[in-house]
Amino acid sequence: MPPASASGRLTAVLGPTNTGKTYLAIERMLGHESGMIGFPLRLLARENYERIVAIKGVKQVALITGEEKISPPGARYFVCTVESMPVERPVSFLAVDEVQMAADPERGHFFTDRLLHARGMNETMLLGADTIRPVLNRLLPDIDMVARPRFSKLSYVGPKKATRLPRRSAVVGFSASEVYEIAELVRRQRGGTAIVMGAMSPRTRNAQVDMFQSGEVDYLVATDAIGMGLNMDVNHVWFASLRKFDGRSSRPLRAVELAQIAGRAGRHMNDGTFGTTADVSGLEPEVVEAIENHRFDTLRDVQWRNSDLDFRTVPALIASLNVPPDHAALQRVREQDDQLALQTLAAQSDFLPRMRTPQRVRLLWEVCQVPDFRKTMTEEHTRLLGQLFEHLTQGGERLPEDWIESHVKRLEHFDGDIDTLMARIAHVRTWTYISHRPDWIQRAVHWQERARAIEDRLSDALHQRLTQRFVDRRAALLVRRLRDEGEMTTSVAAAGEVTVEGEHLGRIEGFRFVSDAAESHADQKAVMSAALRALRQDLPARLQAFAGSADGEIVFDSQLRVCWGGGPIARLLSSGDILAPKVEALATDLLDGPAREEVRKRAATWVETRIRLGLSELMDARATAELPAGARGVVFQLCESLGVLSRRPIEDQLTQLSEEDRKALARLGVRVGVYSIYFPSMLKPVPIRLRAGLWMIARNRETIPPLPAEGRTSMDLPRDAEREFYATIGYLPLGNHAIRADMVERLAAMARQAVRESREAARRAQQDKKPAANASPAAAAAPATTSSPGEISEWAIVAAAFGESEPTPATEAIAVQEVEDPPAEAAAAASTTPQPVPVEPEAGASAAMEPASAQSATAEHTGAESTGEPLARARRAARAPAPAAAPAARATAP
Repeated sequence: MPPASASGRLTAVLGPTNTGKTYLAIERMLGHESGMIGFPLRLLARENYERIVAIKGVKQVALITGEEKISPPGARYFVCTVESMPVERPVSFLAVDEVQMAADPERGHFFTDRLLHARGMNETMLLGADTIRPVLNRLLPDIDMVARPRFSKLSYVGPKKATRLPRRSAVVGFSASEVYEIAELVRRQRGGTAIVMGAMSPRTRNAQVDMFQSGEVDYLVATDAIGMGLNMDVNHVWFASLRKFDGRSSRPLRAVELAQIAGRAGRHMNDGTFGTTADVSGLEPEVVEAIENHRFDTLRDVQWRNSDLDFRTVPALIASLNVPPDHAALQRVREQDDQLALQTLAAQSDFLPRMRTPQRVRLLWEVCQVPDFRKTMTEEHTRLLGQLFEHLTQGGERLPEDWIESHVKRLEHFDGDIDTLMARIAHVRTWTYISHRPDWIQRAVHWQERARAIEDRLSDALHQRLTQRFVDRRAALLVRRLRDEGEMTTSVAAAGEVTVEGEHLGRIEGFRFVSDAAESHADQKAVMSAALRALRQDLPARLQAFAGSADGEIVFDSQLRVCWGGGPIARLLSSGDILAPKVEALATDLLDGPAREEVRKRAATWVETRIRLGLSELMDARATAELPAGARGVVFQLCESLGVLSRRPIEDQLTQLSEEDRKALARLGVRVGVYSIYFPSMLKPVPIRLRAGLWMIARNRETIPPLPAEGRTSMDLPRDAEREFYATIGYLPLGNHAIRADMVERLAAMARQAVRESREAARRAQQDKKPAANASPAAAAAPATTSSPGEISEWAIVAAAFGESEPTPATEAIAVQEVEDPPAEAAAAASTTPQPVPVEPEAGASAAMEPASAQSATAEHTGAESTGEPLARARRAARAPAPAAAPAARATAP
């Protein structure tokens, strides 16, 4: 088909991106009394519609796209998508943007048709890249060519990690999954990003772009939709991929396509840069040179499809669609979705009777041109087209209202994830397109408003989901404030809560800032930076408060760290002296060297005071200067063992103590028992906790083993317990249990008393009996070497206290008589503070209470709070006969 003759002036304005071509065309159009301009994207048409409305007023401007028609009765200027241009309407000026799109295999034939046939009465302007110049010269010999240079310089900067991209960057991917992945990474590292994709509604796209333009976020992740003239303040463009799926296969991007996208970097006179992300190989030198210098291979032909169609029959229509072009610069387009749908529906026998007239064939073709905005061309879409044609060819030749309602109502759900909402928006766009066919629908305006309302609500929900997922508003706000380096509104509450610019960031614990739970790396960095700026202003006052704090405001935590102001400020380290650990201030971002030393000194003073007061009896003994040599040696060993010392290792040393040594120890409060030497005050709960912590620090442990409950005199030992630790804190390990040292000494004293009474009772009983006349010498000597039947041994009482029975020979069962109540002094000992016991055990005392012997027994201790219960149990055990045999492991100690 020969090209149409131009009416009026025909001009091609060609050049790279950022040359002001679109601005020039709009300016020229508004200089005419009427005009029309076609854009490649609905988003771009909407953007420029709003610009023109701001100049001429809403009543003078119409917007016509496939899914949106705003056409005031007196409109003089028409802003359209290229496919929707009402070219039959006469206007003084007409322009088509991005005419190099005529070579696109999917949409190119629409652009070709417009550059061949769409004309303004006085002026026509074609805008595009310089690559289309040879084709235009061949198709339109009389066209005037105007070259426009780029306003700013475009430079290649190579690959860069996605986590290190500069501000005002756009990262480009070529699929939704790729865009989401990049956006998630940018959110974690930089606080957030805006999203732009061609499938978005203008409402969602504008809301996202507004975040970028306003500086709420500094990054934009987009598909190649940004390459078609969307005007944003982008300084850098980064390619996250160099391949795209073109609808049929995945192919490498051509240099001219890369340039179209990279050209979004820089605006007006501001230079821009482009590059790739680090996981993409860099661009080839020849590609870089072509993009920087705007030199590309020119187009040899453009896509074309016959627009003079034959509607007599379906076969005639298909044949007219397949007519070849008559110009060498035109290439017949491959079969498009509308033609494939036509062939599918025409083959269905149910529709054959409905296609007997040219009007019905034309209607079928119009139905097949309803876009599949989901870009799937599935059976579902083809089935919808068939239903449309069926309803329009029966009855009143209108779509039934209840049928439309059933489809539209399914879309009125505004929950779901990003992909679900975008799919619904695509469905709504189809119904919006249908609603703009008043010849198909009875209440066209009603359904247009209904579809528009649903799309708006879905768009708002989509913007909200995108923002929730890909923007950390708090981090973005803080990053912006920190970048501006201006004054920030900050406050630190008395409870330590830190607020910056009205955002609660966390709290200060001691001299360490603890942020609220943050999901992203960017949030953590921004929050920390903003908080430190606020806290450094408050630091001098906080240091002064700590230096002047009362001792009662400072405490130890469970790991024996020094805590103040709600958190740890210093830790204790081993120093070689168990009672004088080293104090070290904890490192934080707030404290420099001098400040840390101030904290350390105050903490060290408090620790020294705390140990001196908490272990006063021990520390006083250590500080006593004038002590006899023997007593001094015992006190030294008691200090090294934190106030409780096993007697056995120093037995020889004890036997050498003089009377003066013994009196000196007694004056200091030292108790010398049968099994332990200790300070009674060291067995109280507070000293026990303090001594346990000092033991932990001396051995470079991180945690204190489980301690007995406060006030308990015994405890079950944990599995794999360190028996040395429990002996050090004054709880002697006995089997699977541990008993406080003073309780062990009480039990031993009571046992000795009970043994004495038992033996005395047995002796008196023997004296009251008349000696047997025929008694043998061996029989008479027996009571001297073995216990009498009525005698209770020390082992029986102590073993009974721990749930054991006294072992007896296998060949003999000893009848044990009931033990009399203990004497008054022994009973009194059970309820009062233990008195010092003799250094040497009684002559008849058994060694069975030695820890080593007791550990060999598998005694079960019930943890009685005093010796009353163990003695009562001993009495009950004494009433019962002993077992006939006992394991060898329970043999009586010699």
